[in-house]
Amino acid sequence: MVGVAYGGMSNRRAVVLRIRFLLESHTEHARTVALGLPPSCPGHTVVRCWNHCRAAHLGPSRRKAESLPKTDSASFAPHTQGDSVWVPTTDGRALHAMVLPGPRDSAAPTVVFESGAAVNRSLWALVQPLVGQWSRAIVYDRSGLGRSAPDPDSRTLARMTEDLGAVLDHFGPGPYVLVGHSAGGPITRGAAAANPARVAGLVLVDPTEEGQNALYSREFRAFERRMLKVLVLAARARVLPVFYRSTLRALPQDARADMRTEGFTAQAMRTFVAQQQTFIDELAEYREHPPELGDLAVTVISAGRAGNGVSPKLRAPLNALHAHSATRSPRGRHVVAERSDHYVLLCEPHVVAEEVRRLVDTTGPWQGDGSRPDSADADTGGVTEEISPNGSV
Repeated sequence: MVGVAYGGMSNRRAVVLRIRFLLESHTEHARTVALGLPPSCPGHTVVRCWNHCRAAHLGPSRRKAESLPKTDSASFAPHTQGDSVWVPTTDGRALHAMVLPGPRDSAAPTVVFESGAAVNRSLWALVQPLVGQWSRAIVYDRSGLGRSAPDPDSRTLARMTEDLGAVLDHFGPGPYVLVGHSAGGPITRGAAAANPARVAGLVLVDPTEEGQNALYSREFRAFERRMLKVLVLAARARVLPVFYRSTLRALPQDARADMRTEGFTAQAMRTFVAQQQTFIDELAEYREHPPELGDLAVTVISAGRAGNGVSPKLRAPLNALHAHSATRSPRGRHVVAERSDHYVLLCEPHVVAEEVRRLVDTTGPWQGDGSRPDSADADTGGVTEEISPNGSV
């Protein structure tokens, strides 16, 4: 099946791929937040979605046109996510980051965003500019995703945590607020525990939790292996962007072009496969030995709705785990974004940005050098709130 193109595939190959697609799509309950995948094509039955997406890729000229970046005058405007910066790692790799500098007179901590398992920086394009209005805001691509060089070593949780540490090292001593979505949650927790002195707090957006028993089931692990094979195959066939059109539509034009070009490549899916080889087993170790965060401020944002990786059956138990995680910190806070599914950063980006700002405000005031007076270390207690449909608390 390697190298299949939709316009010229044999009938047998088309049938095999369609069967695999139907199999995976009908196993929705097994998709969990650990996968960190973009939302699937909405508003279609499985068969309609297949036919719609396949038809869109029959023409080679259409396929070629969609793969090329736009070259109009808008492409020379400042990028929504800022300027590119290359971050070197100790073993010689280069990680790609994009920086919004924030106001020159801002004393707020730098905010660094960590994406889900198979996602690059572009998915933060609605949240990062909101934070960038008042603070330096940084997104980056983990190794093998987006524009960052692939990792010759295994993509273990520890390795990904070290790479986030390299990003923090590059941009200065801190303080930092780390914002992690989905599988990025465990990564940010690990990076904060490795050097808590430079971290002001964490905002975890519908994060993967080590207490999710479903992740360790034989059924899920078997499903995951099948799914990864299908994703690699679909990436080689260059059809993945069509299944995620709703995600692409939600993004600003420049980030959408980046995601379409860089987010669904065979290299990105190979990196995802490498990550998942060890991620669940390493996450299980957090059950006995969770990252020690001390008294760091931690805000956990849960989605209020099922969908995009979390079934109705899994939503309530996951939110209960989120609420419990918030209580581990003396300055913990649990918020439910009632209008969002797993992709809170797309459904209600203002909620994420406001919670980042709230954490900064409640852990400050911050001085001009980014330090915080000792008297500002207030205990806000364990708070649980829900964001109502009109956006109020």
